[in-house]
Amino acid sequence: MVNWRAVLVGFGVELVLGIVGLVVPVLGQLTAAVVGGFVAGYIAKGGVGNGAWHGLLAGAFGGLVVALIVGVGGTAVLGLAGGSEGLLAGLGVTALVVVIWLLLSLPSAVGGALGAALS
Repeated sequence: MVNWRAVLVGFGVELVLGIVGLVVPVLGQLTAAVVGGFVAGYIAKGGVGNGAWHGLLAGAFGGLVVALIVGVGGTAVLGLAGGSEGLLAGLGVTALVVVIWLLLSLPSAVGGALGAALS
């Protein structure tokens, strides 16, 4: 069963550290993902697999927010600027953002597994 408190706390940590991490682009965002996943896994407990699952969910929520903003905003802007070709380009950008979102959830899962292992 999913411990939503753990997921939401991990998401909150990722969100705050991600905003702070904008100052140090690559290192900051990766650190935010791992630490947020770690917190989610530590709170969830229940083994490495359970921690990885909760960390993955925490990271996925953060990525979902970014994907929605970039995907919907980019599609709207490109659709208005370029007609039907711009709309197709915007949908392509959305698909790319979804793939990136899934890949960026993986460090959170690793952090969640580490957090659960140490709890």
